[in-house]
Amino acid sequence: MNDTSLCPPRSLGESITQEIRRMLVEGELVPGQRLSEAALAETLQISRNTLREAFRGLTREGLLKHEPNRGVTVAVPDMASIIDIYRVRRFIECQALAQGYPLHPGTLRMREAVAMGQQASEAKDWKAVGTANMMFHKAVVELADSPRLEAFYAQISAELRLAFGLLDDPRFLHMPYLDMNGSILHCLEEGRAEEATQLLEAYLVRSERTVLAAYERSTRR
Repeated sequence: MNDTSLCPPRSLGESITQEIRRMLVEGELVPGQRLSEAALAETLQISRNTLREAFRGLTREGLLKHEPNRGVTVAVPDMASIIDIYRVRRFIECQALAQGYPLHPGTLRMREAVAMGQQASEAKDWKAVGTANMMFHKAVVELADSPRLEAFYAQISAELRLAFGLLDDPRFLHMPYLDMNGSILHCLEEGRAEEATQLLEAYLVRSERTVLAAYERSTRR
């Protein structure tokens, strides 16, 4: 179990950075969207200086983009970034899942994410289905019991959601993975971590191809 009591308290700027990253992961901010400094500072109830601090950090991470005379916009991933994101995902998620076991807390959160995705699907809330899917993969990483990996994956998740934002049809993207998530969870709960890992590897290959195809279509517009 991770001892979060040993972690130093976050500064306000770090907390705001984490909050904006959450907004990216949950699809509240989309690729290419211009961010109004005044409006966002008011929404988050912070000063513009604090917001600018968060903007600078997220720009260094490649999640936001600052352009003269245009201000700050949400970044649009390029093909090289998408390929690298999936390379990192396969390395982290598959290794974490391979060492997972049924009673790990991460397995419970995987189950909660699957249930949330199914409920969102029944409500035809495809944005929420996407968020549940992100939660599922975050829970997979938790199986590694590494706070550093979890922190790193938080950034990857935000970049990934931006890549998902390139698709015009979120149902097309997320619907097939509801059953896949369930199958991976079922294998892990039965102690078949190796089989679950093989399913995840195939899952990530398919997802990467889908997102890359969407990127290619977006560049032809």
